[in-house]
Amino acid sequence: MAPGDAYGMAAGADEVDCLHADEDLLVLAKPSGLLCVPGRGPDKQDCLSRRAQERWPQALVVHRLDQATSGLVLMARTPDVQRRLGRAFELRQVRKRYQAVVTGHMVAPENGAWAEINLPIAADWERRPLRVIDPVHGKPSLTRWRVLAHDDATHTTRIELEPVTGRTHQLRVHLAAVGHAILGDALYGDACTRTQSPRLLLHAAWLAFEHPGTGQNIEFSLPAPF
Repeated sequence: MAPGDAYGMAAGADEVDCLHADEDLLVLAKPSGLLCVPGRGPDKQDCLSRRAQERWPQALVVHRLDQATSGLVLMARTPDVQRRLGRAFELRQVRKRYQAVVTGHMVAPENGAWAEINLPIAADWERRPLRVIDPVHGKPSLTRWRVLAHDDATHTTRIELEPVTGRTHQLRVHLAAVGHAILGDALYGDACTRTQSPRLLLHAAWLAFEHPGTGQNIEFSLPAPF
């Protein structure tokens, strides 16, 4: 599927971009700016799950992406599949990879090898929903990353990310903590970082897991729209 505005920004009301549908599950493309599930208030009822349920009434939420993040979202079509996929996420049997553009020149091991950010994350209760690095109270959090390209003109780096753990805002918190906030990050970036992009340049680009119905290993990819 070619990249485009359909998932690069919030689509019109009631639209949903489906990459795959079978009797067990759906693989959807979420645009940046669209909630995964309804929020509080009448202005936050439009979301990916509602749009999906209008087309597939039994569609059930399995996992979520931040509102500002675009990319692949998996939904179940039966409660049993929802439980099994949810368990697979808990056991880290679902592999996820993201792409992001970050500030600065990130230096990784040679030959495209993966590096790691291993910093514990905790809720910042006084500034919810923010998260912070907290060596005392934080939960173990591990992110693998590698460099895809450097842009010397803008002094930015395009990277691929693989969250080993699944903490809230993990990728955003980890990258900001090592001095390379994601462009357009309104929560963890400084004023300069926020103004470098009208949207958060973070995209869920790849999912791989065992199909709960067939037992086959399957994967899906969706190019970043930035």
